Amino acid sequence: MNADIQRLKYDPTAPYRLDLEVYPAGDLWRRGGKEKVQTTHRYDFFMLVCITQGECVQWVDFQPFACAQGTFLILRPGQAHNLGSDEDWEGWIVLFRAEFAMPLSAASGDLALMSDRAGLPEKVLLDRDQLRTVSRSIQQMYEDAHLEAPLDHVHALLRHQLHALLARLSILQGRQQLKEPPVSAASQRFKRFQALVEERFANWHQVADYASHLGYTEKSLGRSLAAATGMTAKGWIAARINLEAKRLLVHTELPIGAIADRLGFDEATHFTKFFKREVRCSPAEFRRRQRGDSPPSHAG
Repeated sequence: MNADIQRLKYDPTAPYRLDLEVYPAGDLWRRGGKEKVQTTHRYDFFMLVCITQGECVQWVDFQPFACAQGTFLILRPGQAHNLGSDEDWEGWIVLFRAEFAMPLSAASGDLALMSDRAGLPEKVLLDRDQLRTVSRSIQQMYEDAHLEAPLDHVHALLRHQLHALLARLSILQGRQQLKEPPVSAASQRFKRFQALVEERFANWHQVADYASHLGYTEKSLGRSLAAATGMTAKGWIAARINLEAKRLLVHTELPIGAIADRLGFDEATHFTKFFKREVRCSPAEFRRRQRGDSPPSHAG
């Protein structure tokens, strides 16, 4: 196995002991080295990436994200992320443990959204004024993280600042959505389907299962998917299964048979045939390519 492919835990360099860390994006190459930075990782923590100058292409779950000035990415635990090969950009990186964003008490209902992964946007585009405001907030967090004060006091301060930052991003995302055309019935059907696929993809592989559960006909569901994404419902389900398969192949040591079983296939051969049809290579070959491993040699 290539040692560069790894699951990263939140593990700041001693003597830093806080559950949230902020640093300029330029420090990435100093902290990890070019080879490590440009390698795909899977995080056990949240990572916020704010592009303040320049532009770059980053990869999230094997899909490219073009990031210009003002782009703000929110990466969740479990996602595969590659910072890409572009170095001519500046910005901020914020890392924090998932539990750090939890509200302090049940009474903090207004903060509940902050602990809900689904409630946070994946990407927010900031205009110049919004970027300036967000950058100032992160700069303040960076400075406050190095205050000489009791650890629990600094933690409390940073937690409130993080909640404020995430709340601001959610508000900005909501404003952008309000400017979009009203959600159509087809779009609503797609969103319900999307949420159900996320919940059941490892067990339900047939469009009929989703249509029946949602109370739609397969035809109306298909029209909704075509209008919203240009894809078929069958294609959407297959893409989600394969995304999970790719994550498991790259980021775990599970045998192909165990991955097949986890994704709801009766036989490993059925999974291999399905994966090869969609990805154009076998699961074993995909794992080998992503890790940079050499193919097994055969004695002649």
